[in-house]
Amino acid sequence: MRTTHRPLIAMLAIATLALAFAPVAKADCGPDGFGQKAGAMLRPQAWNGQADEAASLRLVADGDPVVGFWKVKLIAKDTPGIPDGAVIDNTFQQWHSDGTELMNSSRDPQTGSFCMGVWKKIAPSKYRLNHFALSWDPSHNFVGPANIRTTIVLADNGNKFTGTFTLDQYDPSGNVLVHIQGEVVGKRITVYTGIASVL
Repeated sequence: MRTTHRPLIAMLAIATLALAFAPVAKADCGPDGFGQKAGAMLRPQAWNGQADEAASLRLVADGDPVVGFWKVKLIAKDTPGIPDGAVIDNTFQQWHSDGTELMNSSRDPQTGSFCMGVWKKIAPSKYRLNHFALSWDPSHNFVGPANIRTTIVLADNGNKFTGTFTLDQYDPSGNVLVHIQGEVVGKRITVYTGIASVL
C-alpha cells in the first residue's frame, strides 16, 4: 500500500515547492519598476473592514457631499503681471472621504502633474484645501515645492463649487518664486458625464 501513495506524495511535494518558490504577485504602475516595491504582496481590497457590496455602498453614501470626481479650473484674478481670467490650471481632481485629495494637473507631466492635498469642512457647504506639489523644469531640474490653498463653497445641488485660491511656488530653501491668486470653479463628474463637459 505504501508504494501506491509514493507517486501522490511526490507530486504534492513538487507542487508545494513550486508554490513556495513562485514569484510574488506585484502591480507596477509604469515601466522600470514604478509602483510597489520588490517583494510587496497584493492585498485584497477592504471596505470598512467588511467584504460585501453593501459595505462598499455605505462607504460612498456616508461621505461628505464634496467627495467625488471634479473638473476644476484655477483662474487668475488680481495677480500683477497675469491678466484676469487667464486659466492657470485646468485639472481633474478627486476629493476622498478620508479628508485627502488628489489632482491631475494640466501641466506637462515632466514638470510634475500629480499632486495631493488634505481638506476640511469649515462651515456648512464650505471647505478648505491645503495642497502640495513638487515642481520640475522641462530640463528635469527640481524647482521646489508648490502650495495651493483653496476655500470653496459647494452649490446647493452639490454638483458645482466656486471659491478662491492662492498658489505659491517656492525654491528648495522656501523662498517664494511666484505668487498667483484668483478664483476656482469646479463641476462634478459622474458616470454619465460626457467628454464635452470636461473639455
